[in-house]
Amino acid sequence: MAQRSLRKELVEAAFQQFHTHGYNGAGVKDITDAAGAPKGSFYNHFPSKEALAVVALERYGSGLRLDELKEPTVDPLVRLRRHFEFLRDAQLDQQFLQGCLFGDFANEISDHSETIRKAIQVGFAYWTECLTAAVADAQAAGQVSAGQDPSTLAAFLLNAWEGTLISSRTERSARAFKPFFDTVFGVLLR
Repeated sequence: MAQRSLRKELVEAAFQQFHTHGYNGAGVKDITDAAGAPKGSFYNHFPSKEALAVVALERYGSGLRLDELKEPTVDPLVRLRRHFEFLRDAQLDQQFLQGCLFGDFANEISDHSETIRKAIQVGFAYWTECLTAAVADAQAAGQVSAGQDPSTLAAFLLNAWEGTLISSRTERSARAFKPFFDTVFGVLLR
């Protein structure tokens, strides 16, 4: 029988608490309670809530399936569409109650924690790098106009997606997804 990893359980509990309640709404006690751990054990694994938040952001980033955007055996526009459909479907499954943890933390805590701000910056940078790879591949295949810098298009896609999430969560509706998909795949990436 595998031994219980309290550290992993704390990370998973923190990820869920932060994603549901935000950084300020999730206290150390909430996290340890959700992990079924004594509060004192938290500090055996993490020096601070801030340090755990950085690990939770890494955990979030690993769940975005970003490496699929670089998969050379899949058509680049298919990669991009699948990526955003995956993210959209996650919002639908969560009934618009959880947004992008990078974006949520950027709005809530990045002005108050340089450590978290840098972790968010790293997450967004890697996401943009993966989007850039897919856009550049689509340009090389002649599917997308080569008139725009692929990294600029990728940054725009990510910014547009984050805005779409804000709208969908505010409205508790899928309505914001249609303009995103229509504009990105019907106009911008043609």
